[in-house]
Amino acid sequence: MKKNDTILLGHGSGGKLSHDLIESIFVKYFDNDFLRQQTDSAILNLGNKKIAYTTDSYVVDPIFFPGGNIGNLAIAGTVNDLAVSGAIPKYLSCGFIIEEGFPIGDLEKIVKTMAIDAKEAGVVIVTGDTKVVDRGKCDKIFINTSGVGLIEEENVNIGSGTEIEIGDKIIINGSIGDHGMAVMAARNDLKINAEIISDCACLNNMINEVSKKIKVKFMRDATRGGIGTVLSELSKNRKFGVHVQEDKIPIQEGVRGMCELLGFDPLYVANEGKVVMVVGKNDANEVVKILKKNTFGKNASIIGDIKDEHLGTAWLETVIGGKRIIDMLSGQQLPRIC
Repeated sequence: MKKNDTILLGHGSGGKLSHDLIESIFVKYFDNDFLRQQTDSAILNLGNKKIAYTTDSYVVDPIFFPGGNIGNLAIAGTVNDLAVSGAIPKYLSCGFIIEEGFPIGDLEKIVKTMAIDAKEAGVVIVTGDTKVVDRGKCDKIFINTSGVGLIEEENVNIGSGTEIEIGDKIIINGSIGDHGMAVMAARNDLKINAEIISDCACLNNMINEVSKKIKVKFMRDATRGGIGTVLSELSKNRKFGVHVQEDKIPIQEGVRGMCELLGFDPLYVANEGKVVMVVGKNDANEVVKILKKNTFGKNASIIGDIKDEHLGTAWLETVIGGKRIIDMLSGQQLPRIC
């Protein structure tokens, strides 16, 4: 395949192109022990405390969609990146790049939802920055958020999953593909009968309910690239295989139908309120019970296992009894989804 000499939309998909870009440019020149971990948050020493630190930028199109807006994404995305690393999110920063002519009323709606979500998540927005660019130099508004959280020593390996063992169970807290299909429908003004709403939500309180009672060995929020990319990353270069069952993965019929109509694989469609967890086999049922008591986990399900076969790969057992490899998304599926 011819090597790309320019940036493509696919480089922002969260799939193979994104990973290749990160490895060939950013890791190549920024390389250090912290960055090399490539987890959702960097785990840093600060005196006798450990903190998790993360950052993300949001360029979703359209900026308002069923179930949320770019502001909801900015808070939830950063809070969740901290939470799935095993940290308790504490403080956020917000940077805004706004196009000249953007309605102040829309900006106020976005900032108001950010304030509400931050308060509900128990985090404080403590600093920020605003830049305005000429008309046509930015598509309405872009937002960057960074976050800091406290992390206990027993949780520092959650992001890397180094404590995973054969026999462990894989859990997801609910249906997949809701966010990606909600944004796609809004972007293209699709007239569909099924109501599809983004799952955008801060999951830190739900995750904390689990972590207080159960040892969680791995977590990752399934955003760009969907759960397919998470499972592929989880198995890569490991001395175990990842096995999931298609009929155990929750998916709403409206989302399934829209994916079939448009030719998308729901495994790779973005989510903004879903976490993939790995826990011990004896803890899995209890975790599901805890999740189901939370609004954001009512459709939680055990979807698979860590096995001592197909080492270094993730496999899907289909509803018809066949098997296929879950590889990393090779091209772009839904650009500017978050």
